[in-house]
Amino acid sequence: MAIVYEKSKALTDAEMHYCPGCTHGIIHKLVAETLVDLDVLGKSIGVAPVGCAVFAYDYFNCDMHEAAHGRAPAVATGIKHVLPDRTVFTYQGDGDLAAIGTAEIVHAAMRGEKITTIFVNNAVYGMTGGQMAPTTLVGQKTTTAPFGRSFEHYGAPIRMAELLATIDGAAYIERVTVTTPAHIAKAKRAIKKAFQIQDEGLGFTMVEVLSTCPTNWGMTPVEALSWLNETMIPAFPLSVFRDITKKEK
Repeated sequence: MAIVYEKSKALTDAEMHYCPGCTHGIIHKLVAETLVDLDVLGKSIGVAPVGCAVFAYDYFNCDMHEAAHGRAPAVATGIKHVLPDRTVFTYQGDGDLAAIGTAEIVHAAMRGEKITTIFVNNAVYGMTGGQMAPTTLVGQKTTTAPFGRSFEHYGAPIRMAELLATIDGAAYIERVTVTTPAHIAKAKRAIKKAFQIQDEGLGFTMVEVLSTCPTNWGMTPVEALSWLNETMIPAFPLSVFRDITKKEK
């Protein structure tokens, strides 16, 4: 029988720990397929910090490095400077990148570091129990905001893609999601382009992926997909926010 689909060789056989309905697994798949498609798996180095993706080094079949909470861009910067011929990426959640790691990601973009960041935004602290994150929506309930996030007390959610797109060192910034086959295909194209731009040496690249967290949202997987499409996307519009390759044409 002809094989029409098989797991990417850029993923190990380790069983993933993610909750049912979480879309981290889909995002892992897209990153892994991209590394193979671009024939860079053998020279790739990933950096996983603290958060739901803390065990990403068990799943990607390439060199992986663990980083302290929020420090993945700093670690990736060091790796890229020492090994400039390698394809270097960070895989970070919103509680990591947009809170304790805000300075690291902003300054990595400011310096135009030739690394790629995969930013998984599920609008909540997933690993630690569902606390309010910098990306939690106004009105969204969490364990530390049981009546919903209040703009008066906590302000509005931070939009990292829009923020980083204002920085000159950023070469490519796009926000995508993986809730439908069409969205998954578009996300794959964005991730592939981000890695291509890195390998062309044009600067910092980031793809923000809106992701589900059924466990901490208190929803079924199907409900979580609908909530993301109907509530998160209006708050975090899907778009290419910066692409210097288009300006050069």
